[in-house]
Amino acid sequence: MTVRSAMIMGAGLGTRMRPLTDDRPKPLVTVAARALIDHAIDRLAAAGVDNIVVNVHYRAAMLRAHLDRRRDVAIHYSDETERLLDTGGGVVKAMPHFNGEPFFVLNSDSIWVEHGAPALQTMQARWDAANMDGLLLLADMKTAMGYEGKGDFVRGAGGHVLRAKGGGGTPYAYPGVQIVHPRLFAGAPDGPFSTNLMWDRAIAAHRLHGTLLDGVWIHVGTPEARDEAEHYLAALEPG
Repeated sequence: MTVRSAMIMGAGLGTRMRPLTDDRPKPLVTVAARALIDHAIDRLAAAGVDNIVVNVHYRAAMLRAHLDRRRDVAIHYSDETERLLDTGGGVVKAMPHFNGEPFFVLNSDSIWVEHGAPALQTMQARWDAANMDGLLLLADMKTAMGYEGKGDFVRGAGGHVLRAKGGGGTPYAYPGVQIVHPRLFAGAPDGPFSTNLMWDRAIAAHRLHGTLLDGVWIHVGTPEARDEAEHYLAALEPG
């Protein structure tokens, strides 16, 4: 199935990225001479996604002006300038844009280098709406860059995921890329809340699955991580 829509989480304050975010929203911080959010949109467009929603809050007008220059995809905005809604509440507010169909959700501070099959196309091929409410991309912590955790999830039998804490098996990082069905958020609370609430419900029902990234994930969450990403990507350039 080709998932044709996506949401990019662009409303965060980017406090850990200061001073890079003193004069711009985090999605407009550049890596390899390209804004983080453009890296995300490029990946989505290559996977056939042509309908993208971006939630906005901090320096929203600047982010809108930048994105309005794109002509390869249709971009819509979910305005959170009056109130930040966290990861779950932000998706719920944007839900009318997806017409009841599955969609990608991407964090704007994640980029990755692929060694094999393209990650988003692999996720589309794995997506099974009858048996999944969500499909997470998972990254090997041995190669992940800019990630300071001990692992977010493990994969169980049949590819479903469990929380890494107490779940057994090899822990993987969650690089902020997933496909979700709107029913994942059925009965969600009003206002701000974390997607973790919905994930835990799907895990209990064995309806949250994961697929592994064949490549290197880079979490660009601090100025130091941005510099590390710059150096790593520069080293991959031919010549």
